Amino acid sequence: MKRHIPNAITCANLFSGCIGIVYAFNGALETAAYFVLLSGIFDFFDGFVARLLNVKSDIGKELDSLADVVSFGFLPGMVMFQLLSQSDFSSPYLPYFGFIITVFSALRLAKFNIDTRQTEDFIGLNTPMNTLFIVSLPFIQKDYPSLIGSAPLLIALIVLLSWLLISEIRIFSLKFNSTSWAKNKIKYIFLILSVFLVAILKFAAVPLILILYISLSLIHFRQIKE
Repeated sequence: MKRHIPNAITCANLFSGCIGIVYAFNGALETAAYFVLLSGIFDFFDGFVARLLNVKSDIGKELDSLADVVSFGFLPGMVMFQLLSQSDFSSPYLPYFGFIITVFSALRLAKFNIDTRQTEDFIGLNTPMNTLFIVSLPFIQKDYPSLIGSAPLLIALIVLLSWLLISEIRIFSLKFNSTSWAKNKIKYIFLILSVFLVAILKFAAVPLILILYISLSLIHFRQIKE
């Protein structure tokens, strides 16, 4: 029975992502963002529980990627579709560029499954962090409507994020194998600073958190290399 528990949590991730897509399709982008958060929680705990119960399986790995394509691939693509639909450039075709995010998220997940270098850390931006950044944009739009409503900016973000997803940039994982400060210092620093930013800025903190995540990763792995 216990071997099915992690897969059940993964299915909850998928189910949450499907609900989020429905909200995003209907234009309720802020509500969709909360289902992304819920999917992220399930995505974290399915692997955690699998390791705790020692019930890792090939089907679990494949199911996890399939769920992530929906929750962290199709859902952010739909959010981008809606943002482009509301942008300052009137075109019936432009919004479909939002789904480039979906395509590159799928490529990133496929790459992750076969890349043996990514057992401890990531090569390229992980899809949950990418999705969190995208779903934060509607919240920022409330304070800066002309900025997030800019079609050139949204297209530039799509290109940048798509590149980051399949880039060779090494980024640390937030999975903890122990509670040791010495072994997880960079993760603790990142989490503390992230909590501080979220407490002040709420969802608007996510772009800063993404920049912090990549910057700390570059510094961390450069120090290890030296």
